[in-house]
Amino acid sequence: MVIEHIKTAASHQAALSVRGLTVSLPKGMERAHAVEDISFELARGQILCVVGESGSGKSVTANTIMGLLPKTIRIASGAIDLDGTSILGLPPEKLRDLRGRVVSMIFQDPLSALNPLMTVGAQIDEAMAAHGVGTPASRRERAMELLAEVGLPDPKLMYHQYPFRLSGGQRQRVMIAMALALEPAILIADEPTTALDVTTQAQILKLIRDIQRRKGMSVMFITHDFGVVAEIADSVVVMEKGRVVEQGSPAKVLKTPSHPYTRRLIAAVPRLRSEDRATLPGTASAPLLKVENLVKTYRSGSALLRSLRVVPAVQGVSFQLAPGRTLGVVGESGSGKSSLGRLLIKLMDADSGRIVFEGSDIAALDEPRFRSLRPKVQMIFQDPFASLNPRMTIGTILTVGPMAHGMTRTQARDEARELLTLVGLDAGAFDRYPHEFSGGQRQRVGIARALMFKPKLLIADEPVSALDVSIQAQILELLDRVQRETGVAMVFITHDLRVASQICDEIAVMHKGRIVEQGPPSQIFFSPRADYTRELVAAIPGEQRAARPAVAAEAADPV
Repeated sequence: MVIEHIKTAASHQAALSVRGLTVSLPKGMERAHAVEDISFELARGQILCVVGESGSGKSVTANTIMGLLPKTIRIASGAIDLDGTSILGLPPEKLRDLRGRVVSMIFQDPLSALNPLMTVGAQIDEAMAAHGVGTPASRRERAMELLAEVGLPDPKLMYHQYPFRLSGGQRQRVMIAMALALEPAILIADEPTTALDVTTQAQILKLIRDIQRRKGMSVMFITHDFGVVAEIADSVVVMEKGRVVEQGSPAKVLKTPSHPYTRRLIAAVPRLRSEDRATLPGTASAPLLKVENLVKTYRSGSALLRSLRVVPAVQGVSFQLAPGRTLGVVGESGSGKSSLGRLLIKLMDADSGRIVFEGSDIAALDEPRFRSLRPKVQMIFQDPFASLNPRMTIGTILTVGPMAHGMTRTQARDEARELLTLVGLDAGAFDRYPHEFSGGQRQRVGIARALMFKPKLLIADEPVSALDVSIQAQILELLDRVQRETGVAMVFITHDLRVASQICDEIAVMHKGRIVEQGPPSQIFFSPRADYTRELVAAIPGEQRAARPAVAAEAADPV
């Protein structure tokens, strides 16, 4: 067996060695190679963090190691050794034998990686059954243990849930449970905490560290969050445009980076700000949006069969928002943030309460009467893969809505190309399809689509969660500039408290459907009143002052 051979390999060798790897892209792409002549090693029992912008080659490298490259991309040269055994050129059946048991991967996009037609429990069971592990009963018990380990509530209930019924953070935790099912020797984690709130992120990082130390597991951790790097890395590799530009210890790379690209990335990391944003000149005092005692409860199952499940998603939420102002909504996954956003844009109806926009209670409007207001209220969705039509080009996605509301084809196409440039995509993106873009690039398309309508109210549901720090900084600057030029009001939903600190005028902290604390960022982050808020701030990875939230502010160093 290949696995047995790998386990008996010389102990002094690296767990994973990549030498001179070059992966070629199809003809006609912007550059010839996805990765070019890269070399690095993952030591036994250590965590290697691979950092770089979207498109730098991080995920291609991971998929090459896993043997999961699409047919249009080929390995031009190089070597990949797994415990001293070369895996390039291995037959497919031998690679399948390695996956899961020896090397496993947590994918970046949990929605596309999970089977929508299978329950969570069935998918974890399948991963174990494919390798002949255990009996159905023992696999079921192991699956529930894993679901509990990754912080999912009520593992018995979660075992029978389908992926579409879970939040983005919950789906990511399911992916992590699947990857850890067989306790592999090597774990490749491709942005595993991107969609998670800070407390769950802290739990997952601790879980991966604990398993890594207990089992002597080696971890290749792909991330764009330097706070995560500071928390867990034993060594760091920095990639730019398919090349390794710097590598070394976290202390060296984060504190004294030698390459200009690394220095630019670190400079772009958002920091907790001790001062609040200045009010825009000429900002109206009258609110554009007034939310009063908003309530939404989810019900599933049947009362007749005594299986009715009631989940209070939004409970008595009230706030006001003036033009040109940004309200940040923060909280853990399942706290009701995204449900609130969907209520505000009427993607679902509230049980009770009022949503007064420009003097009209839109909660009481039916769809035909609300349709004329839709261009004024736009949303940037959390999941850029699910929210973009895979059969449409990016140009069609951006222009079809405005054209349906009266914009000419020429004007729509011109504005779409201009917005693509503003959000950091090249003009050639106009004629490509969503599957041709990385997760971060797809999120930028979603932002451009929302801005096409020049809305008065923008609901941004985790708009930068999938972006690397430099593009994240550009998008935040873009949203800030758009707000200053147009006076658009924003409800900014995020799990990244440092991002909220950068762009929000006021912060509302949600917990179990309720706003437990609301105030300016300086108060929320540096002298929080609610215990729950203090827990959130203390969980920010890499923030040296996060453990002392009540201390007077200094410029926070994220690394």
